[in-house]
Amino acid sequence: MKQTEALIRVLGARVHNLQNIDVDIPRNKLTVITGLSGSGKSSLAFDTLYAEGQRRYIETMSAYARQFLGSMERPDVDQIHGLSPVISIEQKTTNKNPRSTVGTVTEVYDFLRLLYARASDAFSYVTGEKMVKYTVDQILDLVMETFDEKKIYILAPLVRGRKGHYRELFEQVRKNGYLHVRIDGELEEVVHGMRVDRYKNHDIEVVIDRLTVREKDRSRIRKSLQTAMKQGKGVSMILEKDGASPRFYSSQLMCPTSGISYNEPAPHSFSFNSPQGACPHCNGLGTVNDVDLNKLIPDPEKSLRKGALELLGTYRNSLLWWQLEAAGEKYGFDLDTPAREIPEQGMQCILHGCDEPLRLRNTPLGENSNYVLSFDGVIAWMQNQSGDNGKQERLLTRNLLSKVTCPHCQGTRLKPEMLHFRIHGKNIAELSGMDLAALAEWFDGLEEHLSDRQQVIARDILKEIRSRLSFLLDVGLNYLSLNRSSRSLSGGESQRIRLATQIGSQLVNVLYILDEPSIGLHQRDNRKLIASLLNLRDQGNSVIVVEHDKDMILSADHIIDLGPGAGRLGGQVVGSGSPADILAGHSLTAAYLNHSKSIPVPGQRRPGNGSVLTLRGARGNNLKGVDVSFPLGTFICVTGVSGSGKSSLINATLHPILSMRLHRAEKEPLPYDRLEGLEHIDKVIEVDQSPLGRTPRSNPVTYTGVFGDIRKLFEQTPDAKIRGYKSSRFSFNVKGGRCETCGGAGIQAIEMNFLPDVYVRCKSCNGKRYNRETLEVRYKGKNIHEVLDLTINQAVDFFSSIPSILRKLKTLQDVGLGYVHLGQPSTTLSGGESQRVKLAAELSRKDTGRTVYILDEPTTGLHFEDVRVLLEVIHRLVNRGNTVIMIEHNMDVIKVADHIIDLGREGGSQGGNLLATGTPEEVSRIDASYTGNFLQEELATEKES
Repeated sequence: MKQTEALIRVLGARVHNLQNIDVDIPRNKLTVITGLSGSGKSSLAFDTLYAEGQRRYIETMSAYARQFLGSMERPDVDQIHGLSPVISIEQKTTNKNPRSTVGTVTEVYDFLRLLYARASDAFSYVTGEKMVKYTVDQILDLVMETFDEKKIYILAPLVRGRKGHYRELFEQVRKNGYLHVRIDGELEEVVHGMRVDRYKNHDIEVVIDRLTVREKDRSRIRKSLQTAMKQGKGVSMILEKDGASPRFYSSQLMCPTSGISYNEPAPHSFSFNSPQGACPHCNGLGTVNDVDLNKLIPDPEKSLRKGALELLGTYRNSLLWWQLEAAGEKYGFDLDTPAREIPEQGMQCILHGCDEPLRLRNTPLGENSNYVLSFDGVIAWMQNQSGDNGKQERLLTRNLLSKVTCPHCQGTRLKPEMLHFRIHGKNIAELSGMDLAALAEWFDGLEEHLSDRQQVIARDILKEIRSRLSFLLDVGLNYLSLNRSSRSLSGGESQRIRLATQIGSQLVNVLYILDEPSIGLHQRDNRKLIASLLNLRDQGNSVIVVEHDKDMILSADHIIDLGPGAGRLGGQVVGSGSPADILAGHSLTAAYLNHSKSIPVPGQRRPGNGSVLTLRGARGNNLKGVDVSFPLGTFICVTGVSGSGKSSLINATLHPILSMRLHRAEKEPLPYDRLEGLEHIDKVIEVDQSPLGRTPRSNPVTYTGVFGDIRKLFEQTPDAKIRGYKSSRFSFNVKGGRCETCGGAGIQAIEMNFLPDVYVRCKSCNGKRYNRETLEVRYKGKNIHEVLDLTINQAVDFFSSIPSILRKLKTLQDVGLGYVHLGQPSTTLSGGESQRVKLAAELSRKDTGRTVYILDEPTTGLHFEDVRVLLEVIHRLVNRGNTVIMIEHNMDVIKVADHIIDLGREGGSQGGNLLATGTPEEVSRIDASYTGNFLQEELATEKES
């Protein structure tokens, strides 16, 4: 192979802020692209290499196929040589479908379904006995052996637990020549006009034959059994003349005692996305909307008459109240009974209606009036009051209903019979609920517990399951479970799942491009991830990773360092080569890697203001009833390996409690005992990584509110006053001044069917968002589009004379977003950038000095220098008396914290314990803490440098 063919060569790349650069990327190597945030890393990796690879793939299709996909714009690059088929593994690929789980995404659950359909044992959900199925010959042998010389009836079941009078059925039985039937356990002679009570459930069997079992009658018994199986649709019954209960025999899976039968299992029988397997009550979602009694009846000491049901108010003469009175008469309460004393069955009738009609007596409609009416319950009544706009129903849903675990399937999503198919004592839902590490261990040595037949069937299936589990464990996802909803996964977790899937696909000669796969990983797990990427490389693939993690950079075969600054000051190659070449360079990245520049450890840790917030008995998800204290007025880092319980403790327990108590939010916290010290704070602000908005019209200036000030400024210009333009004219969210072709977005989405949507520049406005008349209005020589096209750094200079605008822009600059354009669509911002925009929005507001800020990995997507800038902002907040609680894995951040709360020791079921608390120096001395071990290395390196 020629030397040039061993390279992916990019010539003249000018996408976004790339400065006409030439880059050589070695094939079949692990290449890391690094540099300051905004230096052009994603522009090179995704907007140039991946976009060109996708475009070339589309061009290989026929003209017929391309007409459905639309055209893709060629990236602004002169040439790209040696480009392999490209697969992009980004952070924004999480499936938000509630039916999507880790198991379905990784296909492990598909193999589990196949395994249970072919190699499981079925058990009765009534008696717990093993289900059986027989051929006619097997049934004959069993009958001859079990009932030898005994008088028996051979029966065929026709009806099982159904209502009806069945007059036509009895007439058909009589015409077929059968003389007797068994109705609800009693033998009766069939007569003309025979019928049963239509309102009761019945079991009906026809007597096919009655005889004494002897060997000479074997042929007769066989024919009778065949007839019974045909009449009973695969099921026959044998009733001993003086026996108590019949025995069931079936060609299907059947309980020999109770007679219940299962359909023959198939893979879709275990799928919660299929009607054949999904729980009919929650439709396979595992949760249902149910009434929160605490919201519906806030004061259980009140009676119904006095307004216990707040939405109904106090008693008044109406049909609904008469029905409630009748329900009370039936279930043993009245309208003056305190709500807490109403029986459970009565409360269910009040809320959801009664199974049988209610009899209303002594209503104001007349003395001794007697009406029989059905009652659907208060919830149905409320929904019927909603009217056309559904306002009342939305109020009901928001105020009273909450998602709860489905009471019928207990969150397993499957029909009850599917949960009684077991392998080695476990059903499929139990396996789905195990964390992946425990699941992999369970599958090891499983063959020892299988029969010879099961081993033959399961051999290839088990190989596939083990292979996929090992890949998931290799990328540090051992704490996840197969039933974990994919919508609850972070961007990093979703990306690593896709990475594990790609490793398992065994493709070669492919170019993989990943966007910071180390997000959300503890340093311990990060080393597993690096090994997985090297494995992907060793299979014969080229791997390009956009990354800031020090270990990942130094483990690469080749590094491309972009800079020297961000935005228009970036887009140049400031270093390229092996790790040794980069370490010997003079770039900002090299300075942090070779320790000539570092984030210093503070000489003294803040002791706090003396007040403490203490959360006791936190036991949600995998938390083990931990008691955690948060010293106020400090910078606190919550650490631990992935899945150790950090998010459960902070995002799902502490934050909802504070939001409910301080701001009356409605998000329910995970279980806990109590919170102490709430009187010391008066405000809580969560700054997470969720997108600023879902459309390209959302951007940093609209989110922070500075766009309103800019529009008012344009309203005051002479041109706007002459034309009568108000500030709304300069909004791209309002008709009038915007381009109506793209709706003010500047871009249009092209649906790619089986590929991700592609966004192209609007042809009408050429991406300027506004119509021609609006763009004619200028402030200091720039129209509204040109202002939105300024970077934040440029805008700070441009609006230096306008204090209201400058203050908000300066906070964006202070959090390291100076390279971002004012009007940059939020859909193009990373999770870390979105989080910093939110942080800037909060910084521009006045704090009280008693505010708790909660941040979830704000260093996502940040270069070492950007982390330093962010920490300056954090310290500024804490120095004003506020408390910052940050979930973090970045050692540069953890080492400068005032207080560390370390959870673990492992993830999943092995996590949720409080391992260590204290200063970084104190935690570094805890041998049981992985964080402490890495801190020890970090602090030692800091002293040496």
